[in-house]
Amino acid sequence: MNKITENLVRQKCKPCEGGVDPIPETQVTLMLNGLEGWTHVDAQITKTYKFKDHHQTLAFVNAVAWVSHREDHHPDVAIGYNTATVTYTTHAISGLSENDFICAAKLDHLFDL
Repeated sequence: MNKITENLVRQKCKPCEGGVDPIPETQVTLMLNGLEGWTHVDAQITKTYKFKDHHQTLAFVNAVAWVSHREDHHPDVAIGYNTATVTYTTHAISGLSENDFICAAKLDHLFDL
């Protein structure tokens, strides 16, 4: 795990009710460099995870729900037979916040447990 991911995994999401600016593009690029397989399009980050079968896909989706509940930050998830596509954005600010990257890093870290 690289330093950026390691730092993000250790953080906890902070409530975001709006009134703050999305993180700057330079910071988005820096944090995205620490996350493997995530792409940045418009005001969101997305990654498609691939699995052996539907059972593993659903187990992962349940883990995503657990992380989301603990962090109180919820992604959009699209489920296929052996894929789950996760998309994060912070709706309250119509852009990306550090919370999006914290949760993305925590999902990736599930595979290191």
